[in-house]
Amino acid sequence: MKSNVRQIGHVSVVDLSGKITIGEGDVALRNAVQEILDAGNQHILLNLEKVSYMDSAGIGELVACYKRAKEKEGSVKLLNPSGKVYDLLSLTKLEEVFDTFKDEKEALVSF
Repeated sequence: MKSNVRQIGHVSVVDLSGKITIGEGDVALRNAVQEILDAGNQHILLNLEKVSYMDSAGIGELVACYKRAKEKEGSVKLLNPSGKVYDLLSLTKLEEVFDTFKDEKEALVSF
């Protein structure tokens, strides 16, 4: 998995691509989000448009990122989860936990 962080105003947008799976993708996601939080940025938008697959470790890491951000009075929101990833979020009822957006501008305004 690859990640690229962009700063738009007070929101850190993390563009993710590839697979978020145990051992690689989950660790990369954890590190990217932790670096943002350590830098004092509290608002994180995870762009999942190019994420092709996510396993249970990826789901667990999404929840852990959400929890770590909440502890620092921040938030994590999702942008453009792809078909399989959205189905997984729906199956696990996490689409009820995460604010999910199709439009980046709409997502940015929501912070």
